[in-house]
Amino acid sequence: MDTEAQHTERDPSSDTDPSGPEEGSRSARVPDGSGREEPAEPEEPVADEERGPGSSWRRTALVGGACVTFLLLLSHFVIQPFLIPSGSMEPTLQVGDRILVNKLAYRFGNEPARGDVVVFDGTGSFVEEQPRGNPVTGLLHDGAAALGLAEPDETDFVKRVVGTGGDRVVCCDKDGRLTVNDVPVEERYVMLGDRPSSVPFDIVVPPDRLWVMGDHRSQSSDSRDHLGSAGGGMVPVDRVVGRADWIAWPFGRWSTVPGTDAFAAVPAPPAGGHGAGAHG
Repeated sequence: MDTEAQHTERDPSSDTDPSGPEEGSRSARVPDGSGREEPAEPEEPVADEERGPGSSWRRTALVGGACVTFLLLLSHFVIQPFLIPSGSMEPTLQVGDRILVNKLAYRFGNEPARGDVVVFDGTGSFVEEQPRGNPVTGLLHDGAAALGLAEPDETDFVKRVVGTGGDRVVCCDKDGRLTVNDVPVEERYVMLGDRPSSVPFDIVVPPDRLWVMGDHRSQSSDSRDHLGSAGGGMVPVDRVVGRADWIAWPFGRWSTVPGTDAFAAVPAPPAGGHGAGAHG
């Protein structure tokens, strides 16, 4: 009879006190299906993401730059905000309003119509050509104006179209009303208490030109004030930036710019033009 003691193989780690501190390998042993335990691969510590102190600022700057670029492109081609600096269009538009100008309104064959509120460049019609200033300052101002954060250029104006190419616009008839192609116009958008015009005029609008007036007639410098200047106060159609369609700010004034049917009964100008009594 074999009396030699049978030694049982044990893991060296089993000799340690289970209640003591853990020693040896930190890897776990998992069964491999054959009854033996194989050491598992040690877990790699997850490294914290290395972030430099300027990385978040760079990311913010990139996102901000992309947003500004998008807004500038949008304002250049589609919709541009404008800040209303004066009361010449009251009560329709008030000082401090930020309007959104639809720059696509006249891009596809459409032209400004009577009653439209438009923004236009008055260079050559309302103001003379100005010498160019500091290009950097001008670029910064143009960017701020494009975002509606600064007043528009001194050459940009917002007025209402009263006459288009071929129209005869007269003020005033025996009842004190403005007429277009001999039809009286009920201008309900004009500031309460204002007359259609304190300055009499009788003009025929040349082709591809516009006769424009402010709704606050007593406070508006418009086509009437430039009758004797180059262009006779008429605005070239190709100088129109777009149609003012929305009031975006302040929030309490958020709305579309009200339309008008004041010119609904006005006929097209006669094919042969108006009589010799009219001038423009």
